[in-house]
Amino acid sequence: MEITDIRIKRVSTDGKMKAVVSVTFDDSFVVHDIKLIEGQDKLFTAMPSRKTPEGEYKDIAHPINSDMRTVLESAIIAKYKQELENPVEV
Repeated sequence: MEITDIRIKRVSTDGKMKAVVSVTFDDSFVVHDIKLIEGQDKLFTAMPSRKTPEGEYKDIAHPINSDMRTVLESAIIAKYKQELENPVEV
């Protein structure tokens, strides 16, 4: 499986959430609403989730192994940093 597109929508607030991301795989499947968050030491991703009736948040879509999570998170963070360095004018 190959990541074929990453779209970053930066959040304009001063909070910890820096962007909302959509990732396309194999030009065939997309996952929306991945959050890019500034942690204490580094940026990290939070997968799309839904609140349960018990008040817990459960991921809707997520990597099932740490290798894929690392590949996905690294690609998203690299794209985010690239866009910070080279902002696109709208």
